[in-house]
Amino acid sequence: MPLVSSTPLLQQARANGYCIGAFNVHTLEMLQAVVEAAEETQSPLIIQSTVGTVKHLGPEYIAAAATVASNLSSVPIALHLDHCTDFDLIVRCIRAGYTSVMIDASRFPFEENVRQTLKVVEVAKAAGVNIEAELGKVGGVEDDIVVAEHEALMADPDECAKFVELTGVPTLAPAIGTAHGIYKGEPKIDFDRIKRIADKVEVPLVLHGGSGIPEEQVRRCVSLGMAKMNVATELRIVFSDAIKEVFAANPDENDPRSYMVPAKKALKEAAIEKMRLCGSIGKAKELTGR
Repeated sequence: MPLVSSTPLLQQARANGYCIGAFNVHTLEMLQAVVEAAEETQSPLIIQSTVGTVKHLGPEYIAAAATVASNLSSVPIALHLDHCTDFDLIVRCIRAGYTSVMIDASRFPFEENVRQTLKVVEVAKAAGVNIEAELGKVGGVEDDIVVAEHEALMADPDECAKFVELTGVPTLAPAIGTAHGIYKGEPKIDFDRIKRIADKVEVPLVLHGGSGIPEEQVRRCVSLGMAKMNVATELRIVFSDAIKEVFAANPDENDPRSYMVPAKKALKEAAIEKMRLCGSIGKAKELTGR
């Protein structure tokens, strides 16, 4: 089936108490792996690319590959641009075929965040594309966006409600204590804050920094209203480790198929585990009616 906007997928997820995995991919094999995982488990899927990956591969190449994968699949798939601060790049991705985009103006004061988000909402909604915005600052590193731990700010529930009202944004990523990358210790998630935000905001909420969060914490986040979980670093590590194992056993290997096949298999298994954790297995049927 064709690529779809993630808006109805996430609305259904929040309404029914589960979460959809959003997986950052950087190669064709990574894209294939998460799609195969979604097909095998009948899970709705969000394929994500960072700004760095878009600049590396080109949005047209990524969108074309995702479109082919989606057309060959029976589950609903959305293609999302993550953490973008460049309006022109957002427009280019929409034109290329992306069905969801994130405008990250969280480093600016509230009023400027609203202004920049509204600018994207106007363009994206007209194209039937989902829009995600961030309030507060999620710590860690995402491509060239670096937020030091001491600078990470929690989202204010009242500001979240006001922000959604002013922008009409259909999905919101509030900073609630998670971070990009792998956690050095157990993440300090503010569950009470999630509940207070969810009580004031009806739109689906997005959990950034989903790599390495303990299972019980993920489940609690989902139960409180998080409908999308971003996973990136964990997948890169699994994929890279599988390649390293091939070269450790055979340093002279020079056929990419010899190391990409096991890497793809390892990533697929990791993605399936995340889908299980999100509670999205079997949920594609509810969305497609098949």
